[in-house]
Amino acid sequence: MNLRDLHYLVALAEHRHFGRAAEACFVSQPTLSTQIKKLEDELGVALVERTPRKVLLTDVGRDIANRARDVLNEVEQIKGVARRTVDPESGTVRLGIFPTLGPYLLPHVVPMIRDRFPRLELLLVEEKTETVLHRLREGKLDAGILALPIHDDSLHAELLFEEPFVLAVPQSHPLAKRPLLKLSDLSDQSLLLLEDGHCLRDQALEVCHMAGAGEKSGFRATSLETLRQMVASNVGITLLPTLAVKPPVAQAPNLQLLEFSGHPPSRRIAMLWRKSSAMCGFLQQLAEVFKSLPRDLLDPHTAATSSAKRRRAA
Repeated sequence: MNLRDLHYLVALAEHRHFGRAAEACFVSQPTLSTQIKKLEDELGVALVERTPRKVLLTDVGRDIANRARDVLNEVEQIKGVARRTVDPESGTVRLGIFPTLGPYLLPHVVPMIRDRFPRLELLLVEEKTETVLHRLREGKLDAGILALPIHDDSLHAELLFEEPFVLAVPQSHPLAKRPLLKLSDLSDQSLLLLEDGHCLRDQALEVCHMAGAGEKSGFRATSLETLRQMVASNVGITLLPTLAVKPPVAQAPNLQLLEFSGHPPSRRIAMLWRKSSAMCGFLQQLAEVFKSLPRDLLDPHTAATSSAKRRRAA
C-alpha cells in the first residue's frame, strides 16, 4: 500500500467515475483501475462496485476512503511542518471565504498579507458557508473566513472583527429622510433577502425577527449586487454589510444608505481552522493581519454620510 493508491481511492470516492477520477489524478484510466484492483487484492476486500454507468464504493470502501483522506491530510500537514521549519512564512495557505464577504474584504486585506508574508502563496476559495466548512473538515482547506456562530468543537474560531449593517433604501422611500434609524423603524417593513444557503440571509432574518420586520415575497437574490440594483430600481429595501458599501465598490444611483443608532445590527467575522492543524501558529499570525484592518472600513457612519451628501448634491 502506498500514498499514491490512497490518493486514487479518494479521487474515485469523490468523482464516482474512473475516467473523471483518473483525470483528476493526471493518470490514464487503465492505470487508476489497475492500482485500485491491486489495492483490493492487497487488502483482501472489495472496495468498489463496478456498474455500467457509475462506480459505487462498498461499505468498507467508503470507510477506507474516509480514513485514506485523513491519512493524506496528515501527510500534507507533515510537509507543511517541514516547509515552515525551513521558512516559517513560506508555503501555501488554502483559505475559504463566503461570497457576501470575499469581494469586499479581500481587496483591502490581500495587499496587507503580501506585505507581511511576501513568500506566502495564498490560494483563495469562494464558496457558501457549508461548503467551506465541509472542505475545512476534510482537510481541503487550511482555514476559513466565516460568520459566527459556528458550532463545531473540532474547529478553533478566532474573532477578527464585527461588521455592522446599514439599510439600503431608494431615495424616494419614506425612511430615506431619517438621519438615524432604530430597529423599531423596520417593524412594518418587508426586506429583500438573498436565496437559501447564504449565511447573510440567516443574519438578515435574525435582524428582521428582532425588529418585527418581514421578507418581501416573490423575490430572492443570488448576490449582494442583485440586491443593490433591486433597491436602486425601487423594488424594495435591504440590509447591506458595511464593507459592501465602502470604496472601491461603486454605489448604484438612487440608493440611500442609512445608519442605525446605538449598537447597530451586525455580523461577527472569524477565522476558523482545525484544532489539530500543524499550521495553528502561523494561522494565528495570519489572523492578526485581518484584525489590523483600518477602523474606517468598518464604520457605517462614513458610508451613510457620503450617501446623504450625494443625495443632496443630486
